[in-house]
Amino acid sequence: MLIVSILAFFVLIFALASIVVAISWMAFLKTRAEETEAEQGELGAPDEAAPLIRTERLSTINFWDNVLARFDFMDILRTRIAQADLDWSVGRVTIAMALSGIVAFVIFYKFLGFLPAAAAAVLAAITPYGYILRLRNKRFRKFAENFPDVLDSLSRALRAGYPLSASMDMIAGETVPPVSTEMRKTAAEANLGVGWNRALENLAQRVPLLEVNLFISAVALHARTGGKLSDVMSGLAENMRESISLQGEIRSLAAHGKLTGLILTILPIVIALMMMYVSPGYMQVLYNHPYGKNLITAAVVCLILAHFVIRKLVDIKV
Repeated sequence: MLIVSILAFFVLIFALASIVVAISWMAFLKTRAEETEAEQGELGAPDEAAPLIRTERLSTINFWDNVLARFDFMDILRTRIAQADLDWSVGRVTIAMALSGIVAFVIFYKFLGFLPAAAAAVLAAITPYGYILRLRNKRFRKFAENFPDVLDSLSRALRAGYPLSASMDMIAGETVPPVSTEMRKTAAEANLGVGWNRALENLAQRVPLLEVNLFISAVALHARTGGKLSDVMSGLAENMRESISLQGEIRSLAAHGKLTGLILTILPIVIALMMMYVSPGYMQVLYNHPYGKNLITAAVVCLILAHFVIRKLVDIKV
């Protein structure tokens, strides 16, 4: 038994050292690739070698970029990263997910066995993606809260006689991020020759919200039929404020259900920790049983799934 523990300890140290070396090597390759690109940008490339269309790579490491390019869902991950306004590459996120899963598996395998380690590895691997989705939702919520004020400013600018392009540039400098960032990108794309239709479509892809789609539809309808776009913007802003107020009331009512779900998730874990402190022998029976570790893993997984189910039930969409 002592020999097995010593071997497990050295295997754990070797795995952690391998992960550290792999991270350091990838960071070195990324730094060298960035320095090479910077030198080429400073020196300038020949006209024959300079591409007219920039191709965005999934990773600065050639091998990893070729591997990721074979999967279609990497485009979805890249879109989620861009919508969260993170300066991360797909390769960096996937490597972080893989390393998180490996570290969690190695650590939990030593104490709980294979199945608990596999479940912990899956949860640890999806943690970076969950963090990206959380930042994305937070950014969209802030965008929706500030968007009615932007429409009011746009309406006043149109009433003052400014064209749509000048109005977009003006409100981009007056509003706060993330609305100002997206408005500035849209105005820059339209002014650089992409066209307002394509620029607004790109805006809808970057910010897939109902409010943005209503704004784009109003602009497109005005371009075809004419009319007073300023009045339409004012009406949209008023309706959006009423919708945001209703959503705030619903979130306040759903907060009780979310808090209840959080307490029900944490309470069994707290009770188990208290039992381990008060009566360690009572809990050792479950831990030392052949199926005890698997039962603990199943209980933790069920608690986590139940927590997300409760949050989904109380998450009312308007």
